Amino acid sequence: MISPCSVQTNLQGEELREHGTHLFPVACYLDILPGDEIPWHWHNELEFGLVVSGAVMVDAGSVKYHLKAGEAFFINSNILHSASILSEGICEIHSVVCHPRAISGSTDNIVWQKYLKPLMENQACQGFHLTPDTAWQKQVIDSIASLWRSAEQEEYGFELHIRNELSVIIGLLSEHQPAVSRKSFGKVQRDNARIKEMLTYIQANYDKELTIEDIAAVCAVSTSECMRCFRATISTTPIAYLKSYRLQQAAIKLQATNDKISAIAESCGFQEMSYFAKSFREVYGCTPSEYRKADTEAGIS
Repeated sequence: MISPCSVQTNLQGEELREHGTHLFPVACYLDILPGDEIPWHWHNELEFGLVVSGAVMVDAGSVKYHLKAGEAFFINSNILHSASILSEGICEIHSVVCHPRAISGSTDNIVWQKYLKPLMENQACQGFHLTPDTAWQKQVIDSIASLWRSAEQEEYGFELHIRNELSVIIGLLSEHQPAVSRKSFGKVQRDNARIKEMLTYIQANYDKELTIEDIAAVCAVSTSECMRCFRATISTTPIAYLKSYRLQQAAIKLQATNDKISAIAESCGFQEMSYFAKSFREVYGCTPSEYRKADTEAGIS
């Protein structure tokens, strides 16, 4: 039941892919960076990831986790998140995405009410950076590795083993989750709602000329409030996010179409080819034409 990474979202940045099946809503993904793009997105499910090789930066809302091999992360429900490689070569991540009902079965029992619901609704818990240096975190890491092996081998009873390991993980995360700050609860909710609206607007209009004023107007806020919201929620600026999203879309088009590179640049909001090429190299480490050639050669092999 191991699948390659593939993130597809709607205009709100919500992931469209169904994780697992209705009968067993758990999915395991093999993520290979930098090949697999993991842009900003969100989903209702809980996500865990174990870094097997290399190093990666995982953004979970306003928090950044720098992880190396042997470390893991947890992303809470409905939290905007993304990932980018930090090391030379490749970074391999074993990711697990599961719906809460894979653990609790329903919402009318003690598992949901005592462990899952408080964790998922804890606005102070966007995620966790898990290292083997802390005993309880090492338990979580070991459980992620164990359930991944079960998913890979699919021996009789593997679903029961995966569910057991997920229960262990949720129990530990629930026990060690940060205290909820009631003072900032409403502010965090408001910022999250605003950022999703503004990201929706950017993703729908990235091919046009956009200013900070245009983005701020979506939520009827000032440009300074728009900047604050972006920094507080996803640790970047509106224009930096716009540029990053444009480059991601350009990379997708380079792989999926035979359009001229200049046409792709223009369709992604870049008016100057030299600026596009320079920006692309800064992010992907090669020119757009080299990126397309490498992808074509990989497909042939």
